[in-house]
Amino acid sequence: MFETLKNAFKVKEIRKKLIITLLLLLVYRLGCYIPVPGIDSAQFSQVIEGNNFLNLMNSVTGGALASGTLFALGIGPYINASIIMQLLCVGIPALERLSKQGEEGKKKIAAITRFVTLALAIIQSVGIIINFSQESAISAQIIALFGGDGNRWIVYIYMAVIYSAGAMLTMWLGERITEYGVGNGISMIIFLGIISTAGLTIFIEPVQDMVTNGFDGGKLVSIILFCVIAVVIFALIVTVDLAERRIPVQYAKQVKGRKMYGGQSTVIPIKISGSGVMPLIFAFAIISLPDLIMGLFAADSNAYANYQAWFSSGTGPLGWLYILVLCALIFLFSFFYAQIQFNPEDISKSIQQNGGFIPGIRPGRPTADYLKKISNRITLFGAIFLSLVAFIPSLAFSFAGEQFVNVFSTTGILIVVSVALEFDKQLQSQLMMKNYKGFLK
Repeated sequence: MFETLKNAFKVKEIRKKLIITLLLLLVYRLGCYIPVPGIDSAQFSQVIEGNNFLNLMNSVTGGALASGTLFALGIGPYINASIIMQLLCVGIPALERLSKQGEEGKKKIAAITRFVTLALAIIQSVGIIINFSQESAISAQIIALFGGDGNRWIVYIYMAVIYSAGAMLTMWLGERITEYGVGNGISMIIFLGIISTAGLTIFIEPVQDMVTNGFDGGKLVSIILFCVIAVVIFALIVTVDLAERRIPVQYAKQVKGRKMYGGQSTVIPIKISGSGVMPLIFAFAIISLPDLIMGLFAADSNAYANYQAWFSSGTGPLGWLYILVLCALIFLFSFFYAQIQFNPEDISKSIQQNGGFIPGIRPGRPTADYLKKISNRITLFGAIFLSLVAFIPSLAFSFAGEQFVNVFSTTGILIVVSVALEFDKQLQSQLMMKNYKGFLK
């Protein structure tokens, strides 16, 4: 990757894209530190620390949610809107036809996604403000400025507008990175948020502590041990992420007019982790939903205290039940998402229409059944891999110290790996295109 970056900076067009990407990401990080008038960031942080799901969302925003800043919602509403639209395109025939209409259809779906993002941003911002106001996260000064408790609803509208605008601005920055920069802008923003959160825990906070309390050799050893464990875990995940099963396909020779086509061999690559991080996101979101609801609406109740003591995060006496439920959800969503991404019937039909066949397998229905069997087996191994990733990193990081357990969330590790690999592939493809253009000239 470093060699690819070095070569990319030598090319003027790619260097310009990299600089634009870095500047837009810098704007995003600055927005994560712009305070919203009337928000008590200390109260915001206390509420979030007691909720596992909000902790996960805070890590994606790079700590902006815990501070209650302008980009507190981050890119979350857009991600949720994209997932919803992706599922609706499978279930609603009209949207499915629209998604298959090429570039024009994609533009229309993108426009619908933006409206859904705005609606979700408003709903999330209103929910956060109303529930966090119960924890005194909204200062009395801003309420008094708008006319006191009788006009508290005006304060809610004002803050909902600010947070919704922040979410839409984050979406706009992501789209500009995609259009003028390198790679997928939304993925780059999520990547930056996770790396920023990890950087605060690994480097900034220890340095501040050493400046205040003096040098501590034990903490330095813990940081080095954490970095070594992180490198090993990332290397293993990259190895599995790049693994794939290649199914050979042979195309028969066809004579069209005076020319002969086909006759070549190719492969259908099926990745072990083809579903990416989506099954984990869905599984953690569903299993964290009771924790989120009780944490916001019944934080002081005995039911919530018992739930956290017995079930939450798998640390209580019923932790084994938490682990089983989480693994079952990961398996369920892995197979569900694999069926959305990989359709054996469509691929079999496409191969047959182009005069191809899989050696040893008859075209048509037998090919579809064969592809489905292979896909199910690979999805099974992918689900097992995701289930291991859901627990092993936290256990491994605990050897370096309890403060490092939550530096990288489970989904955060997979997102960092996939975005880094995607960024490297984007740079390599653009360098290759530049070389082709130079050759043609």
